[in-house]
Amino acid sequence: MTIHKEGTATISLTALFVSLLNLANFSYLFPVSLVGAWAVFVITLAFFLFIVSFFRMPNRQLTINDSSIIAPADGKVVVIEEVQPDEFYTDKRIQISVFMSPANVHVNRLPIAGNIIYNQYHPGKFLVAWHPKSSTDNERWSVVIENSKGSILCKQIAGALARRICNYSSVGQSFNQCDEYGFIKFGSRVDLLLPVGAKIHTKIGDAVQGGVTVLASW
Repeated sequence: MTIHKEGTATISLTALFVSLLNLANFSYLFPVSLVGAWAVFVITLAFFLFIVSFFRMPNRQLTINDSSIIAPADGKVVVIEEVQPDEFYTDKRIQISVFMSPANVHVNRLPIAGNIIYNQYHPGKFLVAWHPKSSTDNERWSVVIENSKGSILCKQIAGALARRICNYSSVGQSFNQCDEYGFIKFGSRVDLLLPVGAKIHTKIGDAVQGGVTVLASW
């Protein structure tokens, strides 16, 4: 397991904060309350370890299959439905949404190999990520990747806690299947808009792993 590059500054600042807090804790609270001082230490240590775990990148055997559409993120499938897209496409698509809690790995991966033909950032609200309107009203970043089989729109959506979407792709770039293309901090979701003819291999409530779980096939 490694730590994602997006975590460097956050982990460093958290470590500094926890260190200074516990320096004051054991300098002033420890002589007054032994139990209280150790309680503060345990709580702050747990908080630091949580921050570190949030930016973890576990080693995985990624699923590479030209006929498969792979989960773009870790989390739970919360939406599978036919929708009329609000951008790029004019025809109906199948939306699959994966909700990421703060405890999930937050690396975002592309579900298929191909070329980026659309890349658009949208400022917006910060509704809870499972809210029905979060796909259209929240801050989000949409990318369309295309290959010989078709195209898929991948939408990174900020949640109530998430305040920063990182996207590493640009129009004209080529990616392999399951390549990392983004990261969302502290809880959010990713929507995929698939062709109506795609065969779905998941169901609502399923726990999925980014880069591993097959969501659908062409």
